[in-house]
Amino acid sequence: MHDHHQPEFRQLLTAVYDFYNKPLSRFAHAIWSEAMRPYDYPAVREAFSRHCTNPDGGQWLPKPADIVRLLQGGSKDAAQIAWAKVDRALRSVGTHRSVVFDDPLIHLCIADLGGWTRLGQVSEQDWPYLANRFETLYRGYRLRAEPPAWLPLLQGLSDSHNRQHGYAGDDPLAIGDAHRAQRVYHDGQNSPPLLPLSRITLRLPDTR
Repeated sequence: MHDHHQPEFRQLLTAVYDFYNKPLSRFAHAIWSEAMRPYDYPAVREAFSRHCTNPDGGQWLPKPADIVRLLQGGSKDAAQIAWAKVDRALRSVGTHRSVVFDDPLIHLCIADLGGWTRLGQVSEQDWPYLANRFETLYRGYRLRAEPPAWLPLLQGLSDSHNRQHGYAGDDPLAIGDAHRAQRVYHDGQNSPPLLPLSRITLRLPDTR
């Protein structure tokens, strides 16, 4: 949670304590601020709302551990959704074509796992381990306040071969929402060199 969200968070926390007829001490506010620091403010706000409307535990003032549990559950769900997108792309597109996902965290996780072409070499026997490793990495990146720099695209075998021999690479294929994939590509850093943005806009199809 960024520092500029702290005033909003204090208002939210005060409102929650008022809802449960409890005073908010400076100590409690400090503990809450530190506990929520790794999470995005919109996700924190949603977690408080989910707790307050929970028929099982919503009648009690939440503790930081209660909200963290809800937030981590959301990260787990997002990690599973992201892996499903990767799994589907690997099986339908393969690793010969360069791709751009609509989520920069997917690029970070795949880079950590050895790259797009490396994933295509994993056996079916090792697939569950790969899925678990990917989801663990994804949850870790989601907990960061700011993600590190990511590659603009995940280079495929054909693109890599062409570039090594001085030929132009194929246009990358968007995985997911084409407009978000364009943004991931545009904001990515490091090699390989970028294509013109207008070309990505026109040539990046949506493979949802």
